[in-house]
Amino acid sequence: MSAYRRASIALTRRWLWHLRREPAGLIAALAQPALWLLLFGNLFAKSQVVTGHSYVAFMTAGVVVMTAVNGALNGGVELLFDRESGLLRRLLAAPLPPSAVLTSRLTYVLGVSTVQSLVILLVALFMGVRIAAGTPGALLVLAYGILLGLGICSLSMALAFALHGHAQFFAIIGFLGLPLLFASNALAPLNAMPGWLQTLAQANPMTYTITASRSLILNGLQPHLLLTTLAVITAFDALAITVCLWALRRATT
Repeated sequence: MSAYRRASIALTRRWLWHLRREPAGLIAALAQPALWLLLFGNLFAKSQVVTGHSYVAFMTAGVVVMTAVNGALNGGVELLFDRESGLLRRLLAAPLPPSAVLTSRLTYVLGVSTVQSLVILLVALFMGVRIAAGTPGALLVLAYGILLGLGICSLSMALAFALHGHAQFFAIIGFLGLPLLFASNALAPLNAMPGWLQTLAQANPMTYTITASRSLILNGLQPHLLLTTLAVITAFDALAITVCLWALRRATT
């Protein structure tokens, strides 16, 4: 086993150990997105915003992607605390590949988000939602959430390396959270938005991910749409990872 792989596994176990020490946080992390689906699904059940499908089925993809984004936005928090305590500097000075720190954090954050997304799909199933693309479609919904989370989490870690304190980090994350949600098609279709908001939504990578995931749930497999979305998210991820690696190098020199 390579040194990189051993370091990544060891650091991932560290994050999992933290999670095991806080079972209430884990329960809340799993329950919150399912609660969103239950509350919003029933609140807008009789809404005329969506036609042809139930609102719960329509918003399932939005909740899955929103959950992945929320988890990824906070992905850099623990690294920032490690940086403030001096532990991150000691880790980076240790004889292990610095990129293992990033890999372990990504593995942990995306793993938790995947479990959350699976819970959402099971709750949606309980509420009568049937995924048109079947089990392969459900797996693709999870995969697209992971891909988007990869880029968002990379940017979150870049912030953790670039900022000087957690107050700034939480201020930026708090500012971005709701605009990212509402400037997307998570809760309403694009054609129900005013023109300026449609323009913002079309520049939001969440929108592309939700559109592809929603098509899997409501309409089945649409290869052209899935491949186009994959290209967009991959380009976004490549840019985000580049920014993250640059921030890491800048913080360690």
